[in-house]
Amino acid sequence: MGPTASGKTDLALKLCDAFPMEIISVDSAMVYRGMDIGTAKPSPDILKKYPHHLVDICDPSEPYSAAQFRQDALQAIKKILEAQRVPLLVGGTMLYFKVLQQGLAEMPQADPTIRQAIEEDAKTKGWQYIHDELKKVDPTSAERIHPNDPQRLQRALEVYRMTGKSLTAHFSEQKHNPLPYDFVNIALAPKERANLRERIKQRFAEMLQQGFIEEVRTLYQREDLHPELPAIRAVGYRQAWEYLAGDIDKETMIERVTIATGQLAKRQLTWLRQWPEVHWLDSENNHCLEQLLPLIKEKMPLY
Repeated sequence: MGPTASGKTDLALKLCDAFPMEIISVDSAMVYRGMDIGTAKPSPDILKKYPHHLVDICDPSEPYSAAQFRQDALQAIKKILEAQRVPLLVGGTMLYFKVLQQGLAEMPQADPTIRQAIEEDAKTKGWQYIHDELKKVDPTSAERIHPNDPQRLQRALEVYRMTGKSLTAHFSEQKHNPLPYDFVNIALAPKERANLRERIKQRFAEMLQQGFIEEVRTLYQREDLHPELPAIRAVGYRQAWEYLAGDIDKETMIERVTIATGQLAKRQLTWLRQWPEVHWLDSENNHCLEQLLPLIKEKMPLY
């Protein structure tokens, strides 16, 4: 696990070279076909040499939920174990890690009336107003959910208005669904946040050189895609979509992507700091693999 641009994939490939492991992607954007550059998806050559489960399994027009991920990931884990190999879950979508290991909270069904009222407030006062409202009743969720994420904002406030209980409270009361697996949680992150910000800026510059705008243009030209879809709301794609729509200029797009990616990394780190039993690695240390070997041999004595 780790924030965006921390080098998770590179370390995962080294682990696959050293042990009989198979990678399961834990990334809510890599599930989508045709979204390659902006998601930092491994190249076709790497995917051929190191097959990744749960990559390129959806069209961008199809929403993909945490519940679907849990179901798909459990199937992949079972398949890998039956082949007498070890599942290696790699990614930065912390909610997916949470629902996989801890199960899903039992949530109330959507209420169209309350949902419409929230949408009306958002239209007249903006989503920042909805985010401020959520912050008053559920600061933990407000910290985790970005003001530009209307779907999750709406759902979090809807749950509170329906039940009088925050989304955070629902999660804390959820019935844990223990799995018959021993998870080893490894967090990869730089010790200096400033270095991560620089890496984020550098990586997006590389994405632009690789043709990121052309990639988004291909999606933009499709009549079945629009900016409210989860795929298009992904960091980078949302801002590039606004640029192609003529709403912002290129310099503004680059600035907004850099800021949004930094905010994403901050939220990922917030999740990780609250995670139980995490083994931390400094992503700027060139000896991460060597540092992991004693832990892996302890957990995987057969290997």
